[in-house]
Amino acid sequence: MVLVAFLGLFLFLLYQAWETDYAKPAQTQQSSSASGVAADAGGKAATAAAGATDVAPAAGALTQQHVQVQTDLLVVDIALAGGEIRRVELSDFSADKKHPDQKLALLDDRNGQLFTFLSGIAGTEQPLTSSQTSFTSPQAEYKLADGAATLDVPLEYTDTSGYSVRKVFHFKRDSYEIGLSQTLVNHSGKELQAASYLRYQRTPPPAEAGPGFMHTASGFLGIGVYQQDKPGSSDYAYKKKAFTKLDKEAYDNKQTGGWIAMLQHYFVAAIVPPQDQGADFSGKKDPASQLYQAQYLGDLLKVADGAEQAYDSKLYIGPVAHRGLEEVAPRFELIEDYSILASVVKPLFWVLSHYHTLTGNWGWSIILLTLTVKALFFKLSEAQYRSTAKMKKFSPRIKELRERFGDDRERLNKAMMELYKKEGFNPLAGCWPLLVQMPVFFALYWTLAQSVELRQAPFVLWMQDLSGPDPYYILPVLYGISMWVQQRLSGQSATMDPTQAKMMNIMPIFLTGLFLFFPVGLVLYWLVSNLTNILQQWVIARRLEAADLKKGELAKK
Repeated sequence: MVLVAFLGLFLFLLYQAWETDYAKPAQTQQSSSASGVAADAGGKAATAAAGATDVAPAAGALTQQHVQVQTDLLVVDIALAGGEIRRVELSDFSADKKHPDQKLALLDDRNGQLFTFLSGIAGTEQPLTSSQTSFTSPQAEYKLADGAATLDVPLEYTDTSGYSVRKVFHFKRDSYEIGLSQTLVNHSGKELQAASYLRYQRTPPPAEAGPGFMHTASGFLGIGVYQQDKPGSSDYAYKKKAFTKLDKEAYDNKQTGGWIAMLQHYFVAAIVPPQDQGADFSGKKDPASQLYQAQYLGDLLKVADGAEQAYDSKLYIGPVAHRGLEEVAPRFELIEDYSILASVVKPLFWVLSHYHTLTGNWGWSIILLTLTVKALFFKLSEAQYRSTAKMKKFSPRIKELRERFGDDRERLNKAMMELYKKEGFNPLAGCWPLLVQMPVFFALYWTLAQSVELRQAPFVLWMQDLSGPDPYYILPVLYGISMWVQQRLSGQSATMDPTQAKMMNIMPIFLTGLFLFFPVGLVLYWLVSNLTNILQQWVIARRLEAADLKKGELAKK
């Protein structure tokens, strides 16, 4: 049954890998429409958006005019139709390890995918700007000049009814933040009421390389919101809603301040409005376009004839890095989302990053971190290995008891408990150190699997991507061998019944098959941990043998 279960798991993982490599990408819908902003009796905006005729161009439609912006970290395409951000490349991140010159496009409208950012100003009766609004720009290309700290990209639209809108994107050196100022200038001859809206819309992200179970465990796909518990409350909390849940139920919350983001493994695209103003955050799957949306709608403000009103906000389009997130928005670092393990994960990564500063290589940093963890838990490990060594010492007597009592489990267990009591030995003593260390093991898993700093990070020899599986399966096989050696040294199977012993013998094979698909960084940690365990077991076993020999010599004297 164990072999059948292992074969079933292997075939399942193989099928997922085939789906990742050969499945066709989902076709993107051709349009996206949303309702206009209406006003209720109190003059407040009732619904979000961009107008009943608001149509998003299809993925791959590159015919419209656009402005290209280049900073030290970003390459951005802004369509003049709507002032929509259609593409954002991250200059420091490659799309995949095989093509280092092809940069990752977090926002994109090509290759069967659609992930764009819309912004505009909505009136009470109709949108004042939408994705169909034809903006103009003084130039087609902008580049952050050497030595310059900021770069502004202005767009402008003048409506025939007498109002105009200036939209300015603000870029900063060494930053993934993009400021956005939308200014409504009213010369229409009447008072206008308008609110700004910002919206991300996207198809589901493509599957990452490797089996889905490994990445979905460490990479959340959906929206995250820093929301106010209730109007007027000073209590805020971070909430998430997966795309799969948005399929069934939309999200909506009116509050003051906060932020909303679209999340995926390693990266985030967020909207950060002014923290002292009202915000209506919503997330849904649009039934017409089948696109997931994360949207912010601001307060409805009155703009008198001859006056102007500015609507300011901020975007973050970049990696979920361990440093600098707290500067983006209040509690923005919560998107790291290590849950109850955060208090353990962050110190571990702090140590890991310091080792990286020392070595310049994340692989060696993982090895040093593993040795550090093993050193901290050496006393616990020593107690565990002493327990297993004693168990090994009693194995002939336990085997004798098994042969004597056969299938009489009750008498066998009673005889074994009497043996343990007589010898002053607790067989469960070796389990407690493992239980104490389990939170650290899980925290290390999240640290290595979810840290963007380790994405595509090279180590040595054939291991050139710590975040991907071993291409030649050498490390998982070495792990399996190390586990087998560790079991032989511990002698645990000698004290088990035959069925348990067979299960223990199969475990190295089973885990080797499972680790074929694990990231190299995780397998490296477990391999180094096993090798350290083997060394510790061997040293402790030699010490116990020497102590027993010394006791024997004293007894003879």
